Amino acid sequence: MSIPPPPGSQHPQGPYGPPPAGLPQAYRPYGTPVSVNALAVAALVLGVLCFLPAAGLVLGLIALRQIRRSGQSGRGMAVAGAVLSSVGIVLWAVVLSTGAANKAWEGFKDGAQGNESLSLEKGDCFDAPGGLEGDTYDVDRVPCEGGHDGEVFAVVTLPGGTFPGDAGITDVADEKCYALQDQYAMDTWAMPAEVDVYYLMPSRESWRYGDRAITCVFGNTEANTKLTGSLRGDPTTLDTDQVVFLSTANALDAALYEEPGKTPEDDLAAHRAWATRIHDVLGEQIDALRGRSWPADAREPVAALAEDMEDAREEWKRASTAGDVDAYYAHYDKAYASVDGPATVTARKALGLAATPPVSGEDEGGDSEAQV
Repeated sequence: MSIPPPPGSQHPQGPYGPPPAGLPQAYRPYGTPVSVNALAVAALVLGVLCFLPAAGLVLGLIALRQIRRSGQSGRGMAVAGAVLSSVGIVLWAVVLSTGAANKAWEGFKDGAQGNESLSLEKGDCFDAPGGLEGDTYDVDRVPCEGGHDGEVFAVVTLPGGTFPGDAGITDVADEKCYALQDQYAMDTWAMPAEVDVYYLMPSRESWRYGDRAITCVFGNTEANTKLTGSLRGDPTTLDTDQVVFLSTANALDAALYEEPGKTPEDDLAAHRAWATRIHDVLGEQIDALRGRSWPADAREPVAALAEDMEDAREEWKRASTAGDVDAYYAHYDKAYASVDGPATVTARKALGLAATPPVSGEDEGGDSEAQV
């Protein structure tokens, strides 16, 4: 049985008398279990896991100091944690100095995402071992001069937040990629008939790791057939005259593409409004063509095209005020007769552009998608 210390005593009385002078003034009643220092445990855990080794070393040293003062147990754990953390610091220093940490993280990130869509940029050509249909888990960049599965013509970055779902991402891809294709390949007449638009889209899994890229890609619709050479035709590869001419042509094509879904019989008012928009766009394009000083060989062909466009513009104006469906169709047919007509072919030849009109429907393929 222990004897309690007398009131006001400087040193607590243990079962064998007061402690010798100079020793730590700690008192533990006889029979009380010795507690384990919590910092010693934490230091050992961090040392074993090699996680935050600097913190493990600091915790181990603090634990040793506390154990000496309090008489707690855990000295062996504190020493082991400090030693292991010291080794961990050395290993981390070696890894960081050799760049292995960055490589390891990139490897982990790519494996977790299951794709390389974030590394593809506009103008890149690549091979996809699994093809462009269905799920695509890996791509290999290759030179555009040789055969390749796809060519990136745009990359659209989605906002953050929760995963919008496959249908939501597809809707964005439909809207953005088709709107951007003519900025990369401006000469739509030069686009091969077998080329279509594909998407590399984030999957639910890759979204968790920060994948927000919709990669818009040109690919061949024929099975096991690759693209050869780049399809790029923009201000980086075309001269200024070609860019101006194609800009006017594409603006008109975009307006024509917005023709109402319903027939004139079902919604004549919508078609009249659309004819008005075509009339206005043609006016802008005619001004652009006539306001530029063209090369000598192209002046006459471009002037002739502008005259044809004036005639077409007048027909669109009449269609916009047609009193009935029959009158509308009469002016509509005359107006469309000048689209991609002989004057356009002649002007394109003079400017060194593709001169074979695309067959109807060839430049409007269905979209394809691949999740990455």
